[in-house]
Amino acid sequence: MNINALSKAAGAFWGRLRTNGAARPTGIGLALGGGFSRGIAHVGVIRVLEREGIPVRWIAGVSAGSIVAAGFAGGADSRHLEAVARSMKFKDVAGWRLSKLGVVASHRMEDFLRRALPVHKFEDMKVPLSVVATDLSTGDPVVFGGEGQIFSAVRASCSYPGLFQPVQHEGRFLVDGAISMEIPAKALRDLGVTPTVSVALPPPPVSPDPSSVFSVVNRCFQIMQRRTEAHWRAHSDVVLTPDVRGVCWDDFSQVSRLIEAGMEAAERALPAIRGMLLMRAS
Repeated sequence: MNINALSKAAGAFWGRLRTNGAARPTGIGLALGGGFSRGIAHVGVIRVLEREGIPVRWIAGVSAGSIVAAGFAGGADSRHLEAVARSMKFKDVAGWRLSKLGVVASHRMEDFLRRALPVHKFEDMKVPLSVVATDLSTGDPVVFGGEGQIFSAVRASCSYPGLFQPVQHEGRFLVDGAISMEIPAKALRDLGVTPTVSVALPPPPVSPDPSSVFSVVNRCFQIMQRRTEAHWRAHSDVVLTPDVRGVCWDDFSQVSRLIEAGMEAAERALPAIRGMLLMRAS
């Protein structure tokens, strides 16, 4: 969906609040980056925001961040998200299927999302949601939101090149959103959402001497992301970087540790977040 359609959807959302006699709330935009299993750290960030009563008035996600964002936007609290994370296995979202375009298909992910997420359509979200994928042909970001089912959007956003097969949607081949927008802060800025809090999960270390096709792809991602980091930081008011070192990309056994890392990062950022909200309210 294009930016105009997203903006229209946002206006309708806040219009419903005004119709019900509620004032437009002061809050933050939350941009969640990728990291596969490491994305569980986002749950810890959300837990601290809940505890401190800091409202999220728009949320955007890429890759693993799109799953957490979709759950939160649909009304799932951090306890629900944690329960999903503790039950999650690699086989829930991927099935080995050899292809010239990738070795893993993500069709299983739709069944997982149907079970795990409370809401399945963008227009029914409790908090407006943006999900970012990448058009493999043009290299441009594709921002989903406003209306329609979330399944293709999240599957596409999570389609890590070389591992997952691209997702075909409306005549395009879509892959991982992190290729075009590592952290979806600009997706929020383009909609006028401020202040923006971004959560970036540092990638696991990769040897410069490749040992497999996946290590080659991972290393390429690291090089690319180092070159584009300044861009997403320029659209972020606060950046959180949970310490997820030592957790492999496919390790779903470290839920407690990852949530704690997200909580610690959010707690360190609380003074800055509160300061921005005070300035906005004044």
